[in-house]
Amino acid sequence: MATALVTGASAGLGTDFARILARQKYDLILVARNEERLTTLATQLAAEHGVKTYIISLDLSVSGSAETLVKDLKSKGLSVDVLINNAGYGMHGPVVDADVKTLVGMLQLNIITLTELTRLLLPNMVARKNGRIMNVASVAAFQPGPWMAGYYASKAYVLSFSEALATELKGTGVTITALCPGPTKTEFFDRAKMASSKMKEVLFFAESMACAETGVNAMMQGKSLVVDGVLNRILVQSYRILPRSFVRFLAGRLNS
Repeated sequence: MATALVTGASAGLGTDFARILARQKYDLILVARNEERLTTLATQLAAEHGVKTYIISLDLSVSGSAETLVKDLKSKGLSVDVLINNAGYGMHGPVVDADVKTLVGMLQLNIITLTELTRLLLPNMVARKNGRIMNVASVAAFQPGPWMAGYYASKAYVLSFSEALATELKGTGVTITALCPGPTKTEFFDRAKMASSKMKEVLFFAESMACAETGVNAMMQGKSLVVDGVLNRILVQSYRILPRSFVRFLAGRLNS
């Protein structure tokens, strides 16, 4: 039976990815900080779907955590057939006022750990000529985002890295997919402290499970990029023709 590793599996999209893959009979390696939530989810999925589940409680925003995770996998004799780099968080507010430790932790998690984990697990997939990787980016990746500058920039990196790697991996049997959700009903906005953001007032929020299904389906089909939701796809295409100054203005108003 194939094995899937999901980061950020204790809530939101991560939990939904795990549920979908369990239904598809993947054994699961669930990674997040919250051990209690992971244990509850792992126990439930093992009972409902008859799959093996492993939990690893780890803070992936810490430097070197990807290497620690891979060493743990090796010590347990686990190999990874599907990798979903879902863990990430955002920050709301001007950069000048940002807590430096939180900002650096976000970039470490959203960019560095994602890149390291992909690089460390990729060689075995290529050697087996089989593997699937999904990196969770965002529609934010297509534009600059005043008041969430670091987050938007980090997702632009994830998108660019994933699309480039998808081309490098052609013919290897390994595919990489960038999933770009729009606003989704998860804990993201609460953690980013966006209770006062206009975005919550004017935009449609997608259901987390539906977004996760879109991502997993695209990954299994080997697509390099999928934007979740018709309105989000239209919005992303509009960025190609709108003046950059207007795109910045619009994102800034929504984030303010």
